[in-house]
Amino acid sequence: MKKGLTILVVALGLVALGNKASAQTKIGCISFNEIVAAMPEAKKADSVLSQFREALIASAQDKETALNEAIQKFNADSSKMTTAVKDVKRKDLQAKLTELQGEEQRIQQELQKKQEELSGPIQKKAMDAVTAVAKEAGYTHVFPKEYMIVSPPADDLLPLVKKKLGLK
Repeated sequence: MKKGLTILVVALGLVALGNKASAQTKIGCISFNEIVAAMPEAKKADSVLSQFREALIASAQDKETALNEAIQKFNADSSKMTTAVKDVKRKDLQAKLTELQGEEQRIQQELQKKQEELSGPIQKKAMDAVTAVAKEAGYTHVFPKEYMIVSPPADDLLPLVKKKLGLK
């Protein structure tokens, strides 16, 4: 009984492998970065991100200018202040300085968040186009061209996807 079950399992495995081997595998490749870069939405997102970066930098520079002015005012007026007032003002200036030192990291985090927010829909649109073209052309596998050492030019899906997206 065990021997018969083993033979049956092996036979089913061989049949499954035979069916899988007879199915045609069609492999393509695409440079996803090229598709995204060619999309007008990506150029607009880059412009928006650049403006956002400039606004964040301007805000940080304003904070730095305000801190420098406060330090100069403190230095000029400190001779007229009591020790208690000086201590309070120093603590306030130190807190502002600490906040300003963390500003670069905050800017980077804000930029990354904004970039993800802007690029998400663009990448989804590009991925949907790649998936649709692969399905229409009968490709079973599509790999990123950047990671392939050798690929036949006929299996590059870039022209088909550009056409699908209406890009030149």
